[in-house]
Amino acid sequence: MTTSTQAPPRSAGAGLWRQILKHRWCYVFMVPTLVLSALFTFYPIFMSWYFSFLEWSGYTNDRAWVGLDNYARLIQDAAFWGAFGRSFLFVLVAVPIKLAISLLLAILLNNESMKLSPVFRTMFFLPVVTTAAIVGIIMTFVLDPFNGPVNQALTSSGLVEQAIDFRGDKDAALWTVMGVEIWKNMGITMVYWLAALQTVPTTYYEAARIDGAGRWHLLRHITVPILAPFAAIITLLTANQTLHVFAIVQAMTQGGPARASEVMEVYIYREAFVGDGGLPELGYASAAGVFFGLAVMVVALLQIWVAKKAHSMRAAMGAQR
Repeated sequence: MTTSTQAPPRSAGAGLWRQILKHRWCYVFMVPTLVLSALFTFYPIFMSWYFSFLEWSGYTNDRAWVGLDNYARLIQDAAFWGAFGRSFLFVLVAVPIKLAISLLLAILLNNESMKLSPVFRTMFFLPVVTTAAIVGIIMTFVLDPFNGPVNQALTSSGLVEQAIDFRGDKDAALWTVMGVEIWKNMGITMVYWLAALQTVPTTYYEAARIDGAGRWHLLRHITVPILAPFAAIITLLTANQTLHVFAIVQAMTQGGPARASEVMEVYIYREAFVGDGGLPELGYASAAGVFFGLAVMVVALLQIWVAKKAHSMRAAMGAQR
């Protein structure tokens, strides 16, 4: 007769608790972050979903459950679709311009022979750390049609006969805000490109120069192929950032004139806190916010998919080296 000496198998739950106890200090340090995330991220998201099913101004206790009625109104609201379209038009126009200009700047400022490159990097990044509302207010004076320096320069040089009302013209307001936003946030995209350029081995350039390659060939056959996996991620990060332009639009035009520059964030703010000729509608604004949030989530999911593809491309390139 034989006697088994093997220990009884440990349950998965006991193993999990043992790991938690072993690393308990890590979880203790995570508690503040979890509490703040619950208060300022998850709770507002949950309540926005709940409010979107209510008819409620947000200022009284009178609230009524209306189900999907707010979403049905959104589908028929031309102002909502106008703001929704302008938000994505903002992305479609501003993102390619920011990517192209910032890449050019990053390549120029990544040149080691350029001694003042840290100074120029700081200058281009300075608008990023400046408050968007302050930039917007300053730009209202800079672009003023009566005594703004831009209009004075245009009229005195003879480029235009009359001053341009950049913020008051329906055809110019959105493009004016877009131009200011590109200038303000281009620096962060430049930093992304600069970080990506640090991954290009200098030995590649040295070997190519020995073979007689010029600057164009270095850019086309070395820099661009190595930057390609990063380009997808940088594009989506820039697109996500460009969707959030409330502060600068609100400071420069408040969505006007006649909603010509109104993007989704300004539309939601107007419906939730100002009202459109009546009481504010927090429930309806929450429905608009949920709808817009889902659209942004699609962009985020696309970002995750592209990041995985980029990681695969980098792994394949690393294997070929």
